[in-house]
Amino acid sequence: MNLEIIAILLFAAIFLFILTGYPVAFLLGGLSVIVGILFVPDFIDFLPLRIMGNVQNYVLLAVPLFVFMGLTLEKSGIAEELLQSMGVLFGKVKGGLALSVVIVGTLLAASTGIVGATVIAMGLISLPIMLKKGYSVTLSTGVIASSGTLGQIIPPSVILVLLGSVLNVPVGDLFRAAVIPGFLLVFAYIIYIIVYAFIYPERAPALPEEEIRAYKKDNYAKKIAKAFIYPMVLIISVLGVIFSGIASPTEAAAVGALGAVLLSVFQRKLTFSLLKTVSIETTYLTSMVFMILLGAATFSLVFRGLGGDKMLVNAVEASQLGPYHFLFLVMVVVFIAGFFIDFIEIIFIIVPVVAPIFIKFQLDPLWIGILFALNLQTSFLTPPFGFALFYLKGVAPPEVKTIDIYKGVVPFIIIQLLVLIIVSFFPSIIL
Repeated sequence: MNLEIIAILLFAAIFLFILTGYPVAFLLGGLSVIVGILFVPDFIDFLPLRIMGNVQNYVLLAVPLFVFMGLTLEKSGIAEELLQSMGVLFGKVKGGLALSVVIVGTLLAASTGIVGATVIAMGLISLPIMLKKGYSVTLSTGVIASSGTLGQIIPPSVILVLLGSVLNVPVGDLFRAAVIPGFLLVFAYIIYIIVYAFIYPERAPALPEEEIRAYKKDNYAKKIAKAFIYPMVLIISVLGVIFSGIASPTEAAAVGALGAVLLSVFQRKLTFSLLKTVSIETTYLTSMVFMILLGAATFSLVFRGLGGDKMLVNAVEASQLGPYHFLFLVMVVVFIAGFFIDFIEIIFIIVPVVAPIFIKFQLDPLWIGILFALNLQTSFLTPPFGFALFYLKGVAPPEVKTIDIYKGVVPFIIIQLLVLIIVSFFPSIIL
């Protein structure tokens, strides 16, 4: 059988098995090794070098450091203080609680970048309050789930670190390029909430005046300052050293991890139990990412050994697809794949396969990386397997149904796609 056909069958088989729920890391690596031994045994000899190259990748050291930073902040209570203070600050405005969730989501995104931690924290703290104050269930769940995913595009972001590694783009450049699209997305969320509250004021009411006065009695200015200062110190310490050229993203991640520990000391929340919990969860999440990475490295090696990459390039050239038609096709495939599989799997399975074709078309890899990041952000919200939906459902009150969460995220998925289209047609926004 033609080796190129074997490559396509391998790609299709991996997708089919993923849908059965089999662990992706072992599926990628195991099936690729079996096919490699049977059809391209010479290429398997290069596998140890490929694996060691990934393990020794200095840039990827930022992944566990950013995860550790995000989990430490989540456990230290900074999110809770931010939400309480911002809720009162915007309390007089219709839709003010929803606006406060977006602002807090933005600050947490720029200081943690961990979707699970952000969605769970905001779901536990703000969802019961929003429902109690008469907010629409769909608006409340949609705002919380979508704001929690902002950490995937607003730097520092694990998605951008992984994309930088796969596309061979400096992570610091990706961080810089992601700032404007990230805040464009935040601005679009805010506009949507304001318009929604104007059309349906009974579904997004302002807070009662007496409640705002009661909260402001006890050192309100100090609370606001404290709530803002902690995350801003961390944001400046991490992004500042990157953008100023003082440190690489990996070194900045170490600064952020240390900064998160110091902030938890100032909050008087640092205990051995907290440190142990954060370390265990960091190890678990990092191990999962790297096992998938090593499986993907194996798949990529075997796929290229079978000539799959050359066949795809030849197929695109034979189809006479232009570079932008091909880009549109890939973005549609990534968006649909996001309904069923995790963003890490998409990064390590689809992106390496299509990257050589983008290079052939001479498309700017920095621009492509941001488009992928914006597209992958939707995978956290798209039913049935959006992770943000699962996180929120896990902490939501019993009266909040899964269908309510699904309905709530639809407008925000549309907003994300509109921002993706804007950045696609106006690449100068990031370049």
